Amino acid sequence: MGGELGSLVAAQLEAEPWVGALVGIDVDPPRRRLRTAEFHLLQPSQRERIVDVVTNFNPHVLINLSVWEPDARTGLTHARQFTADATTAIVGAAAECPALESMVVRSGIEVYGRARNTPTRPTELTPVDPTTEYGRMLANIERSAREVGKRVGIAVGKLRLAPVLGKHVPSPLGRLLRQPVVPFSLFADSPFAVVEDGDAARAFVAAAVNRLDEPLNIVAPGAITASQAIVRGKRIPMPLVGPEWAIARQLSHLAGAPIPEHVVELMHRGRLADGSRALELLGFQPRLTTPDVIDHLYAWESVVRVGRIREVA
Repeated sequence: MGGELGSLVAAQLEAEPWVGALVGIDVDPPRRRLRTAEFHLLQPSQRERIVDVVTNFNPHVLINLSVWEPDARTGLTHARQFTADATTAIVGAAAECPALESMVVRSGIEVYGRARNTPTRPTELTPVDPTTEYGRMLANIERSAREVGKRVGIAVGKLRLAPVLGKHVPSPLGRLLRQPVVPFSLFADSPFAVVEDGDAARAFVAAAVNRLDEPLNIVAPGAITASQAIVRGKRIPMPLVGPEWAIARQLSHLAGAPIPEHVVELMHRGRLADGSRALELLGFQPRLTTPDVIDHLYAWESVVRVGRIREVA
């Protein structure tokens, strides 16, 4: 509930007439003012306390957004550990809640793996075959939720989000695209899709309302390539061939914009998915297209660094 997406979901749930009480957990306080929600500041490693909070509340619906994307807020090692700890604690606690009817967990279209191994726009029936560590992290969340759902007999919805971009969303892709000089693959400038954080939050609320019980792709309409995004953002393009990405990753890391392997995969091979079933199952459709989201990305105000101001006697 503390991150941008979590606090957006919480704010929208507070406005839902079917929601009575609302409890959330995170390592940071909520990013927006919530009126009625109860918040607990807990670390992913505090498993016993997390289980106590969840089981004492005994929810009818549980939404798990506890996913640390590598190089978004922390590096790969910590992201993997934090995500695993949170999944074990929260999904495990769900199995001990007698009132629980439904669980919705965050996943991503990274679970489909490289574009060459999947259809151009994989559907929810496409086999899960992650080819990056982030994709494997998300697949583990889906597997854990599915196993608990079968054991206790509840609906389990798995929202496979396209890369989420928003004004306050920590995103390695967004950070990379906003650099003054942006690399792209000269011979493999494949299209990708994203989703805006507000639309992603609406999808979670719709999944909770409808008691979604299957995986579902959440993808903004349309697509864009890295070179097209660079032109829209008036950035300087840096064309690369395959081996040069290793050097570009090192330079970008030094510039404060680490490029994890799932973002390299997106920039090099593209990342699309078929999100058409969201309207059928949830009555949900993203309001912003992928080009719209990219335009919003470049419209955000940048941080301006100024030198020290000398005091005049």
